[in-house]
Formats: sequence, structure tokens, C-alpha cells
Amino acid sequence: MPKPNQTPAAVLKSLMEEYQLSNLSLAKQINLSPSMVNQLVSGQSKLTVHVVLRLAKFFGKPPVFWLDLQRKALLAEANGDKKLQGVLKRISKVSKPAAKPKEKAVTAKNKSLSAKRKKAAKVPGAKPASRAKKRK
Repeated sequence: MPKPNQTPAAVLKSLMEEYQLSNLSLAKQINLSPSMVNQLVSGQSKLTVHVVLRLAKFFGKPPVFWLDLQRKALLAEANGDKKLQGVLKRISKVSKPAAKPKEKAVTAKNKSLSAKRKKAAKVPGAKPASRAKKRK
């Protein structure tokens, strides 16, 4: 397991040393350009999902391992950004609006059914109007 502040580049370098791989040999084996591998190893490029899946398959570590390394590196970089920290201090947390009491909506259809029910109630032996028409 990597150390808490280890970057994806440091872990990749370490694994390449452990397996005695050069940038060129890794590039060929995971079908990436040598320049992309150089950028990954030097920390100039971030891990993409495509690269993560290749590294996961090649080194036998789950994709989440590599994604977690990248996530931690991104958060550490953002936490060190003074300008971003100033912006974040000025942002307040959103609050939910107060709940409004629900009003019963009266539609034209509801009015006509109410009138039919009242009328049917006055007629002896009449069946009450149904709330909705049944389809066969």
C-alpha cells in the first residue's frame, strides 16, 4: 500500500524499479507512447481512466488503487493552492428553502366530479359518480 502522500508518479517509478522496467519497455507493454510514459513517471501528466485500466491490468493492482492515488494527489494540489483557498473561504454552504404548505389543487375535472357526486346524492337509488373512468 502506498504512503499517504505518495504521488502516482512515485508509485509508478517504484513499481518500474521493482520489475526492472524502462519507460520504453513499459510503454510497449501497455500500448502507450514512450512520451506519455515519460510524462507519467515525471509527474507532468495525470492518470486518465484509460491509463489507469492499463496499469491495473499490467501490475495486477485494482483500478481503484490508481484512481485513489490520483484523487489524493489532486486534493493535495488543490489544498496547496492559495488562490483557490481564498475563493473557497468566500463560498457559503447552501441551505434548503423553508417548506411551503401544500395547497390542494382544484381542477375543472375535480369540480365536475364533485358536482356529479352532489347531484347523485340527491337522487334516491342513484350510484355515486366514480372518481376516474375505468378502461377495459
